[in-house]
Amino acid sequence: MASAEVRAVSPENGTGTTDQPSTSAGPGAQKANDDTSKLVQDVLSSEIGISVMLNRLKQSITSAKEFSQFLKKRAQLEEEHANSLKKLCKSSHEIMQRGEHRGGTFGKAYEEMLMVHERMADNGLMFATSLHQMSEDLNELAQVADKSRKGWKQSGLAAEQRVAELEAAMRKSKSKYDALAEEYDRARTGDTSGRQGGKMFGFKGHKSGAQHEEDLLRKAQAAEQDYQGKVQVAASERSELEAKTRPETVQALQDLIRECDSGLALQMQKFASFNEKLVLSNGLSISPLKKEGNECKSLRECILAIDNEKDLNDYLMSHHPRLQPKTGLPKYEKNHLLDAHRTPAASTQNISQHQGSSGGYQPPPNMFPSNSRSNTFSETPLSTSAPLGHSYGQSVGSVPLLGGATRPSSQPQHERSFSHGNLLNQASSSGGQQYRSVIPQSQPSNVRYNGGYGSTSTSQGPPQLGVLPFQSSQSQQPQSQSYGQSQQGSSSSTALQRASPPLGPHLSQPVFGVSLARLYERDGLAVPMVVYQCIQAVDLFGLNVEGIYRLSGSLPHVNKLKHLFDTDCHSENLDFRNPENFFHDVNSVAGLLKQFFRDLPDPLMTRENYQAFIEAAKHEDDIVRRDSLHAIINSLPDPNYATLRALVLHLHRVMENSASNRMSSQNLAIVFGPTLMGTAPGGNVADAGWQVRVIDTILQNTFQIFDDDD
Repeated sequence: MASAEVRAVSPENGTGTTDQPSTSAGPGAQKANDDTSKLVQDVLSSEIGISVMLNRLKQSITSAKEFSQFLKKRAQLEEEHANSLKKLCKSSHEIMQRGEHRGGTFGKAYEEMLMVHERMADNGLMFATSLHQMSEDLNELAQVADKSRKGWKQSGLAAEQRVAELEAAMRKSKSKYDALAEEYDRARTGDTSGRQGGKMFGFKGHKSGAQHEEDLLRKAQAAEQDYQGKVQVAASERSELEAKTRPETVQALQDLIRECDSGLALQMQKFASFNEKLVLSNGLSISPLKKEGNECKSLRECILAIDNEKDLNDYLMSHHPRLQPKTGLPKYEKNHLLDAHRTPAASTQNISQHQGSSGGYQPPPNMFPSNSRSNTFSETPLSTSAPLGHSYGQSVGSVPLLGGATRPSSQPQHERSFSHGNLLNQASSSGGQQYRSVIPQSQPSNVRYNGGYGSTSTSQGPPQLGVLPFQSSQSQQPQSQSYGQSQQGSSSSTALQRASPPLGPHLSQPVFGVSLARLYERDGLAVPMVVYQCIQAVDLFGLNVEGIYRLSGSLPHVNKLKHLFDTDCHSENLDFRNPENFFHDVNSVAGLLKQFFRDLPDPLMTRENYQAFIEAAKHEDDIVRRDSLHAIINSLPDPNYATLRALVLHLHRVMENSASNRMSSQNLAIVFGPTLMGTAPGGNVADAGWQVRVIDTILQNTFQIFDDDD
């Protein structure tokens, strides 16, 4: 038993120590240790020693398995956290490399911050690997101990059971021997109790007392020999059990318990040490020690190195080479051709009065060029015999605005092609002269746009896409005829040449909240005036403004401009070529444009086609998705198509300047997706991502969907 007491586990640190008494212990401590050892030895040498040790070993194995599972789960958590942190650092690094994020000292500090997090992720992966190894070692130890326990349980308990059975047989033999001895004693002394008339009855006849006494003596002697033999066997087995089998089993179980407990304590010590190492490594990654030659900066120092003023100045300086040479103030230069072809003074006075009364701005004829969507129009044949330069006397309907050959009025078409070629540039070199030709006075004009938007030289509205098939004379009958067309053959009459300017739409006619079809019927403009003015303002003053269409403008400014369009859309204050008219706040103009589209009763891309756009966006193939969207766009109503085309071409110009305004196609799609498509009929929030994909695809394929013939 001395070998069983070589090592024991210290409860403080789990390390092995000898059971030898300490020389510095006092007499009281020595006596307590002796009493403890005596009590422990009594339990181990008793019949319950093996079963008690088996139960204790089972507890050690269960605890080791549980801690092994804890280490395994903790390692999985650490590994997931480290991998997630690495993935986050990688994605953030890729995003920061794009041009839409800041650079300079901020970019450098951000990269250093990501490197710190990557080092922390590496520390976490090393910690998780160590925990995995510890878990496997501890689980293997528990399995070996459990297997050994089963073997010792079988051998130790079998010996104990065998001794118990021999002792039970011995006691039974002793009881039989004692009973026969008592019966023989009664027969020998003449005690007749239990006998009938002094005779004994048997199967072979009656026996005398002497014969009976002799039989009892013989049986008692046989029982004595049997009892004596069983006592010797039981004593031998017990001696072997107490001297060899029980001590060996108890010693083996003690060794297994100590080995299992020591392994468990060792793994727990390693776990504590690895935790300290992890925290220390992360701390050194965030704030490294300052040594000579070590240039590693702490996370705080990296962040404090950001110089916002320097970054801003460097960014502005990088754009300095793009500056255009400075020029003087713009000066008015009169075209001598206009004076050479001008009619008598009365006509000149008439034109001056009309231009003065309009007070608006006439955009260039190719501001919104048409495309192959509607490439055939009903035109009135032109007369080449009329003098050039008198465009103020003709209607838009008599001018081929696309610059192509005219078509007979008997063959109107409405064709929206999928062709990617530019069919609009096939006009002859004399097409530009057609803008300056007039209709013979013997033929009535084909009035397309009346009022203040009717004539080419006096229009305040935006240039149109040409005569669309839905621009019929029925929608124009309530409007008055264009200036210079009310009489035929009266060019020599001074009174008629002094006629008053054309009547525009009535004042206080709302623009916001009115459908595009109604605006066209009322104003004769395929692209509403508010859309045109906002687009030209952003084109002139907002293409290089960072966050254009994403940043909100001033709400009071937006409300003032909205009120002005709803009450007097022909006011001189709505000429957005002058930034004073929109308070030098181009973001408010962008907000006004978005507000117009949000207020439409039916979204620009229509509720009817909403689901078709969403389904088209779900195509993974880029070409199939583009062509599907192209087909749906071609099915839009004409005012919606014309307005969408003008807006998309404008947004493409914004996108081309994304290096300075930070508005990529994705960012513009996020802003305009719900604005142009509206909300889902069923209120499905999941459609927001598909809306963005619709607009982004359109912007990425602008010139495949809308031909630009600028």
